[in-house]
Amino acid sequence: MTKEQEGIVLETAGGMAKVKASRHSDCENCGSCPGNTAIVVDALNPVGAQRGQRVALEVKEVNMLKAAFIVYILPLVMILAGAFAGSFLANEQQAINPVWYQIGGGFLAFVLSIVYIKYFDRNARANDKMRPVITRILS
Repeated sequence: MTKEQEGIVLETAGGMAKVKASRHSDCENCGSCPGNTAIVVDALNPVGAQRGQRVALEVKEVNMLKAAFIVYILPLVMILAGAFAGSFLANEQQAINPVWYQIGGGFLAFVLSIVYIKYFDRNARANDKMRPVITRILS
């Protein structure tokens, strides 16, 4: 499933365009992007839109859900997994106070999840399948 948004092309370079798009309801509920009414996105420009034209953007919902899961849910899951791993390690080493192992495991897993998020973000920026696409010129 895809979401379609409208926007205005600010500038073009090669096969890409910077588009100022109005936020849809999912963005308004999230609020993680700066600004209240609009965001600027880099979109693929296969239709050859020029500066100042109003265009329709298509964003795949699967990509939005995948990115949201990785950014918001993965760190929580990793903290829990790290705490359980720390507890297991404390039991194996017969530690008197396993809380420090759990805290250390959770912290280490959290740091690993942040490293993975940075890796995912770098790859998503380079992957054309993750980018919004200008589907048509409206005016």
